[in-house]
Amino acid sequence: MWWRIIRPLLFSLPPERAHELTFYLLEQLQRWGLWHKPPPKIAPLNLWGLSWAHPLGLAAGMDKNAKLLPFWAHLGFAFVEVGTVTPLPQSGNPRPRLFRIPSDQALLNRMGFNNDGAAAIARRLEQRPSGLIVGINMGKNRSTPLEEAHQDYAQVFCTLRDLGDFFVINVSSPNTPGLRQLQEREALLRILHAIDKHNPNHRPILLKLSPDLSAQQIEIIGKLSVEEGVAGFVAGNTTTQIQYPHLGEGGISGAPLKPLRLKLIQALLPFQLPIIGVGGIFSSHEVLGTLQAGASLVEVYTGFVYRGPLLVREAVEALSKNTP
Repeated sequence: MWWRIIRPLLFSLPPERAHELTFYLLEQLQRWGLWHKPPPKIAPLNLWGLSWAHPLGLAAGMDKNAKLLPFWAHLGFAFVEVGTVTPLPQSGNPRPRLFRIPSDQALLNRMGFNNDGAAAIARRLEQRPSGLIVGINMGKNRSTPLEEAHQDYAQVFCTLRDLGDFFVINVSSPNTPGLRQLQEREALLRILHAIDKHNPNHRPILLKLSPDLSAQQIEIIGKLSVEEGVAGFVAGNTTTQIQYPHLGEGGISGAPLKPLRLKLIQALLPFQLPIIGVGGIFSSHEVLGTLQAGASLVEVYTGFVYRGPLLVREAVEALSKNTP
């Protein structure tokens, strides 16, 4: 009920301003000790040696700096992917850089990995709530040349490896110049090998892939992932196939991404690695459909922006009813 009242107020503000205001208010409430409740264990599963309360999580990009982890657990999310985290703090691209497209239930963003940096996020993760699985989405600083990108990913991993449960190599954002070139075989190998040197405990390392990849590119990445022991995929990131010229450049998320997400999942299934499905998920039906399509886990982002906690509640209820 309260979301129906608050949503019009938030949507009357510019998107990034609404996001910042919401986070500020929730942070204040967290300081009073509210939200201390673990996610419900209604559809438990085991994956990568981890016990998940159920398959629904919050995608990277919402809580970039790990500020509201107790709140997400209270809402019912089983896991949260924080970040994208870079070695050094960075402000991201110039504003405005986030736009709502309500007619299509979509967002356009060109944020550019704005975050507080690995050291600051590490301090927050030291206070993470129990029962909530936390993934770390890793990226490179904008100022780092592509040929040195592997060093940034390794640095983030070394700083946070004891504070996260799984780690995601983000080489698919369209908002950092040249980043998608890191989806090429040799670049991926450098990143994976750089991280592997510092991963004696074999933390799960996943690749977050673009829905704009060709079939040939997916084949190369899939085979490489099997050969190199990649733990799984996040399918996928925002797309540049869909454009809104009046808003400028950026990646599109939300409802238009649904067919691209399903297509990417289908293309990755032959490699028999776990998949986190994300993109265009607005209902419990789509959560279940993504799992039925072959994903092991599901993340929401834009659907949560538009539908709020109601989406989580509906999904949790549906998962509890559809668990064998």
